[in-house]
Amino acid sequence: MIDILLLAVLAIVTWTVAGEGPWGAALALFCVVFAGLFAMNYFEPVAVWLESLSRGSPGWARRTDFIALMGLFALAVFVLRLATDRLAPTYMQVDTFVYEVGRWTLGLATGYVTMAFLLTALHTAPFPRTVTAAGVQEFIPGFKPERKNFFGATAPDRQWLGFVQYVSYGPMPRGRVFDGPYFAAGEFEGYWPSFPIRYATRRESAAPVVLAPGATPGPGGGGLQPQQAPSDATRF
Repeated sequence: MIDILLLAVLAIVTWTVAGEGPWGAALALFCVVFAGLFAMNYFEPVAVWLESLSRGSPGWARRTDFIALMGLFALAVFVLRLATDRLAPTYMQVDTFVYEVGRWTLGLATGYVTMAFLLTALHTAPFPRTVTAAGVQEFIPGFKPERKNFFGATAPDRQWLGFVQYVSYGPMPRGRVFDGPYFAAGEFEGYWPSFPIRYATRRESAAPVVLAPGATPGPGGGGLQPQQAPSDATRF
């Protein structure tokens, strides 16, 4: 199901953006990329601030990451589009072939980036990741941080996370790279990203462990060992 949803997002955004011509599509791609980078780098501090307003409400605390991420993205896209429309209100005339290739190529790129960002945002959604006897079940059929979620061919979420981390290497000092604590241990020296793992663990902690019929919990009982979920306000 997640694959079909992502394909729908890709198709709708591509069709909409391509209708603006190559110049408009280029501006749309610029807005989406920079809005996504802005949202990814600042949503966690905003989520912490929103969480401080929750006054101890567990349900609200779990929603702050998703609200902050999507809110910052929507706000940044709106502001950037408004600014680009005012700064560049006219279109450049180009050859018909360049016009068609340009608008569809840039439209497809915009659609893919949008799809990748939204898929990444799903990781922060306040929905459970339930452990059952049959395995791990996500809130959307087919969505798993461990797999390539776009028809098994690509992993747009991990591609976007890698791009965000790569971009953050330059302007941010060591130790503040997005999703990349710096380690220097033995022969290894570099960044260890953990965004999908952290949020998958958080979703799993929000749902109870469901045992198979007749199974008994515990290491020797053949069932799954339930674990005490951390506080809803726990951040990663």
